[in-house]
Amino acid sequence: MGIDTTNIRWEEYGWERLGDGVGRRRLPGWDATAGLVVGDKAVLLYDTGSTLREGAELRAQAQALAGRRVTHIALSHPHFDHVLGTAAFSGCEVYGAVGIDRVLDGEALKVSATAHGVPVAQAAEAADLLVSPHHFVSGEWTLDLGGRQVLLANVGPGHSGHDLALLIPGSPEIVFCGDLVEESGEPQAGPDAVRTRWPAALDRLLELGGEDAVYVPGHGAVVDAGFVREQRASLAAQFGVS
Repeated sequence: MGIDTTNIRWEEYGWERLGDGVGRRRLPGWDATAGLVVGDKAVLLYDTGSTLREGAELRAQAQALAGRRVTHIALSHPHFDHVLGTAAFSGCEVYGAVGIDRVLDGEALKVSATAHGVPVAQAAEAADLLVSPHHFVSGEWTLDLGGRQVLLANVGPGHSGHDLALLIPGSPEIVFCGDLVEESGEPQAGPDAVRTRWPAALDRLLELGGEDAVYVPGHGAVVDAGFVREQRASLAAQFGVS
């Protein structure tokens, strides 16, 4: 890579270093993950937080860490705590699983956000400025960030109808899982969850990353393949699927 990512001061900004030019922040409130991948020519953020204020904070931190602005955003799924900060990133190319635009409803997201404790004014502001993806991933989409390529994979449905994972090749591989995997609590199966397909989505994550990969949940601490397999078995038993 043309830039020296070894000098990125992740901890200074409350971020966790996962690999060369790759880090994540566990956001307050719901312990949701935001991920950052720095390339020579582009910077990718995975999820944007629950409000414009949170998105603006992520934008400032990401620019300080990477030395330049975020250029690409990938949205893991269409829930308020992962998408409502997107409008804070003007000019970015935004990616989501195919069909996510049909369910990104500002009013519904505002209701969900306020029900979970987001102040009404902040939820309404973010919902009014809601950003829909410009690019839709139906299978896999490789992004060239300059000096490194990353893979966006539509691995769902599962936790939602539109789950998008991010694979960063390397040693080890790093897989951002969205809420298909949760570590800080039991996986949440809301009204838009596709329960019968969720275990298969986890199989796909394991195929992407392999046995030695680092798996980054949508909420909670980094886990390994064994944890993902155990959560898959638990969900399969809970939902009555193989």
